[in-house]
Amino acid sequence: MLCEECRKHPATVHITKIVNNMKTEVHLCQECAQAKGELTFVSQPAFTFQDFLTGMLQHAQTISPGPAVETAMGRCPNCGFSYAKFKEVGRLGCSVCYEQFESQIQPLLRRIQGGTGHTGKVPGYSSAAIGYRRQMEELREQQRAAIAQENYEQAAKLRDKIRHLEKELREAERREDR
Repeated sequence: MLCEECRKHPATVHITKIVNNMKTEVHLCQECAQAKGELTFVSQPAFTFQDFLTGMLQHAQTISPGPAVETAMGRCPNCGFSYAKFKEVGRLGCSVCYEQFESQIQPLLRRIQGGTGHTGKVPGYSSAAIGYRRQMEELREQQRAAIAQENYEQAAKLRDKIRHLEKELREAERREDR
């Protein structure tokens, strides 16, 4: 397909505009698209995760300790990375950096992710069984506490709940084996 403007070069830029529910398509070569100003948005850098992280780090800088504390923290003993370099590039040098700069990274991770613990994911086929096992372990802890407080009625109720979950777990495991 040739450029609709100059009709000399192949059309490499395809623009679709929708204005007032009217769709128009234009097929231009690179030169004509630039001349018409249709490529001005391409020259602007895209917003990246590193831009986001840098912004968060700059915000955190107003909350976190000043440069005196940063120089006291020094560099990572494993890779030599500094916290200033982390703020500049948006990523750490190695796994030891997490421990070295933990006090400054923890608040940042809480703001970005909502927490600092990694919970991971459970495969779909075994999630029911794992869920039952977790519930049973929690109930067993509650049962131990009830027995320690000599609340035997509560301990018996918890025992019954555990037995019910054990039955459901066996059924879930049978379904998985099929």
